[in-house]
Amino acid sequence: MTQTVQGVIARAKGEPVELTDVVIPTPGDNDVIVKIQACGVCHTDLAYRDGGISDDYPFLLGHEAAGVVEEIGKDVTHVKVGDYVVLNWRAVCGECRACKKGEPKYCFATHNASKKMTLEDGTELEAALGIGAFIEKTLVHEGQCTVVDAATDPAAAGLLGCGIMAGLGAAVNTGEIKRGESIAVIGVGGVGMASVAGAKLAGATTIIAIDRSDAKLERAKNEFGATHTINSTDLSDDELVEQVQALTGGFGVDVAIDAVGRPETYKQAFYIRDLAGRVVLVGVPTPEMTLELPFLDVFGRGGALKSSWYGDCLPEQDFPMYVDLFNQGRFPLDKFVDERTTVDKVEEAFEEMKKGEVLRSVVEFS
Repeated sequence: MTQTVQGVIARAKGEPVELTDVVIPTPGDNDVIVKIQACGVCHTDLAYRDGGISDDYPFLLGHEAAGVVEEIGKDVTHVKVGDYVVLNWRAVCGECRACKKGEPKYCFATHNASKKMTLEDGTELEAALGIGAFIEKTLVHEGQCTVVDAATDPAAAGLLGCGIMAGLGAAVNTGEIKRGESIAVIGVGGVGMASVAGAKLAGATTIIAIDRSDAKLERAKNEFGATHTINSTDLSDDELVEQVQALTGGFGVDVAIDAVGRPETYKQAFYIRDLAGRVVLVGVPTPEMTLELPFLDVFGRGGALKSSWYGDCLPEQDFPMYVDLFNQGRFPLDKFVDERTTVDKVEEAFEEMKKGEVLRSVVEFS
C-alpha cells in the first residue's frame, strides 16, 4: 500500500525548496523502501534546484544517504528487511556495453526504482540521481542499496553515496595514485578534501592542497593528510606552477586533480603535473564552459587526461571497504561532517554551503 511522508522538493528553477507531503508507492518487484537516517547536502542537489541538471521539475532532492530497508518487492534478493544500507546511483545493470566489456564502473544503464514517487495530487517527482533522500522514506531499486556495517554513524556512512566517494575515487581509482607518488588537489571543499584523504590512504608521500581559503588549507594539513599547502589567491598560473615544482624536485606532481571544475583550474592542473603525469577532472563544469589548450602542449606533455565519474567506484566493492577503514580509524569519514541539521533546514544548509565554510551539512532523521 502507498505511504505519505515528508520530503524536500524543488518546484521551479532557483526557487527555495519546500518541505511537503510525498506519496511513496507500493514497491515494484525489484524495488525497496528505505527509511532514511541521514542524508548529506551536496552541491548536486543545489544544481538540481537551480536548473543545472535538467528542467524536469519538480525534483525530490537528496542522494547522499544511509538508512534501513523497511519493505521489499516480491523478487528482491539483494537486500532484506532490516539491512543497514548506503544508497548509490550506480546500480550496475550487467547488460550494457560497458558492463559486457568488463567495465561496470562505467555502466550506462544503472537501475532505478520502477515507479515514481509523487505529490498528493499525483504529480510525478524526479528523484535526484534516481534516489531522492531528503525524505523520511524513499523508493529505490534493490541494486541501489549497498549493505555496510550497521554500527556506523549514518551521517558519516551516507557521504560515501556521492561527494566523498567521488573525491576519494578520483585519487585512488581514476588517478591511480601509488605509494611514494606525489599529488596536488586544486580546491579542497568536500570532494577535494576526500582526494587528499584518499591520497594519504594510498601512501602518497607528497600531497599538496591548493585553495584560496587558509582555513580549508589548515584542515587539509591538520585533519586529512596534506603534506603541503598553497594559497593560490594572489598567484599567477606560472607562479603556481613554480611553487608546485619547488615542492617536487622541480618536476611537478604525478597526479593533479581539479576538484573545482572550471577551465582556469583545469589548465592549472594540466601544467602543475610532471611530464607523463595524470590529470583528473572531478569538479563538474557547467554547460557554457569551454576549454582551450595549446595542442602541442597536449601532445608534448604526454600522460593522461581523465574525467572521474563517481570516483570510478563500484559501490558494492568500495562502500563496505571504506566504511570498514573508517571503523578501523584509517579513513576520517566523520571529519567531513561539519554540521548536523534537520530536513526543514535544507534551504539554510544550501546557503551555508555557498559560503564555503562547511565540508558537509548532513540532514538527520529521528
